[in-house]
Amino acid sequence: MSNNAHKNKSIHYPKESRGLNFFDLDRDMQAVLNRVAPGVLKNHKHRLSDFGAWVGQDLDAQAEYSDRYAPPQLQTYSKYGDKTGRVVFNPLYDQLHQEAYKKGIVGLAFDKANPAPHMLSFAMGYMMSQTDISIHCPVTMTGAVAYVLEHFAPKDVKEKYLHEVTRMDGQTKTGGTWATELHGGSDVAQTTTRAVKQKDGSVKLYGLKWFTSNANSGLAVATARPEGAPDGNKGLGLYLIPSHLEDGSENPYHIRRLKEKLGTKALPTGEIDLDGAYAIEIAPPPNGLKIMMEALEYSRIHNAVAASGAHRRAFLEMMCWVSNRKAFGNTIKDYPMVREQVLNTMTTLEASTALSFHCAAQFDKSLEDDRHRVWLRLSTALAKYKTAEWCVQATKNAIEVVGGNGYTEEFPTARLFRDSMVLPVWEGPANIQALELLRMVLGKKQGGTLFLKQIKDILDTMPRAMTQEKQALDKAYMYCKNALTHLQKHPQDGQVFGRNLLDLMSDTLAGALLCAHAAHDLKLGNARKAIVARRFLTRFLHGNVTPQIGKDHKDPALDHFDALTQFQNVAPEKAGYKKTASKPWYGVFPKFGKS
Repeated sequence: MSNNAHKNKSIHYPKESRGLNFFDLDRDMQAVLNRVAPGVLKNHKHRLSDFGAWVGQDLDAQAEYSDRYAPPQLQTYSKYGDKTGRVVFNPLYDQLHQEAYKKGIVGLAFDKANPAPHMLSFAMGYMMSQTDISIHCPVTMTGAVAYVLEHFAPKDVKEKYLHEVTRMDGQTKTGGTWATELHGGSDVAQTTTRAVKQKDGSVKLYGLKWFTSNANSGLAVATARPEGAPDGNKGLGLYLIPSHLEDGSENPYHIRRLKEKLGTKALPTGEIDLDGAYAIEIAPPPNGLKIMMEALEYSRIHNAVAASGAHRRAFLEMMCWVSNRKAFGNTIKDYPMVREQVLNTMTTLEASTALSFHCAAQFDKSLEDDRHRVWLRLSTALAKYKTAEWCVQATKNAIEVVGGNGYTEEFPTARLFRDSMVLPVWEGPANIQALELLRMVLGKKQGGTLFLKQIKDILDTMPRAMTQEKQALDKAYMYCKNALTHLQKHPQDGQVFGRNLLDLMSDTLAGALLCAHAAHDLKLGNARKAIVARRFLTRFLHGNVTPQIGKDHKDPALDHFDALTQFQNVAPEKAGYKKTASKPWYGVFPKFGKS
């Protein structure tokens, strides 16, 4: 099913997006999913459609209610006066949270008889974050804990606990990943939580975990340092912490307090004192941090698809508003400046979707063939960073387009903006992703070589009709090549240019993926994606380039606004794809080097 399968059916954008099916309406996501993981769409289309209807109605209504009227509360002491530190949710949050697991957002990928690709979970996460990042976050960590248990835990631990986080009967234990400490932040090498082995062979943990999302999790993984282990990364083990002991009593740890946050208010994020908490060893030093990073990598992919999903909701809110709001005698979508804002959000949305779903597809490939792991790590760093940056800008744009109403909590745009602000921070902010990228391209991993090959392969398969796009992408390729060559010779400059490199490579990869999708559709007689790709390359490849002003520089996408926002086919000849470009054009890129 390509974009052509939709032919030219119109999309109706009502006054409100709630109640819409967030899968059926999303033609671009379906087309991307069909290209990167066709089996998922073929085998699970009905399930995805059911999920899209659920998130667009029931989950969205719950998200608003929990955020505005019934956020979680901390129960510091039990009714008998015992210190407990457990979280109490409103019943609707609990019900809908469990409903997500019943629908298979985690469990289907871990089915013993017929496991679904993890892409199915990522696609569901993309839709879920259009309505409720506060539930998508614990879903993400539950999947991460399940992934660790399945692939890295001792056999007896896996057999005992994996079912608890993958069951689909409404009794799922949710997961947590506890690594952050007050003094260390992202520098988990400074972990001071102690793992003390008992005479009976069990392990107890002592320490303070400072920023624990889904603080009420049933099963969490945590880093800790065994007695006598060396300082630094190699001294860390990884441990599984159940919320309750075998006899049903609470494990001896308690939540000091819940964080008061800008957004994701329905999600309890707490400071947890481990007061001799019972734990099960998953991996001793020196492998503890390595396996925790595997969990975080899984979470970073979910972070990327979440950013794309929230970005999609921002676009949907804009389209619902501009299609129905009238001002100065016209529906406001007829005004060129409004169209420009909508097109900006739509362009980066399609780049974000291409980037995040490419990354998600690499996860399944890496499970089949370990040789894909280097590209997975590199593309994950790029996708996690850039999709979050675009998402924040998109949610801001949505508020601006909706106007004063969009700034009020009665409209979803306010919550969407607040919640989106966490996406650049969770699972490692931009500087951490830049350091990860530098490790992949400057070490023995040969990540830079892999990256250039990916871009070159796309360049080599672009049709002659896309000469302009090829010229722009080739220019970006050369800047990436020059930057990587410089940093190989002068690795000390990585600390100076790391963020620049992160921007350059993520924009270039997103542009290349858009071109690949555009070339595919162009061969089928549809130039819509090619228009989007061209617009991205000219306007957004490495930063927001201010366009020149004049009659020869009018944005051609404005002429196809309705077709682009309706996700309809555009005949190639109507978009100028039978002519060869006479002049090269491209955006602005940074130069690397001492000068």
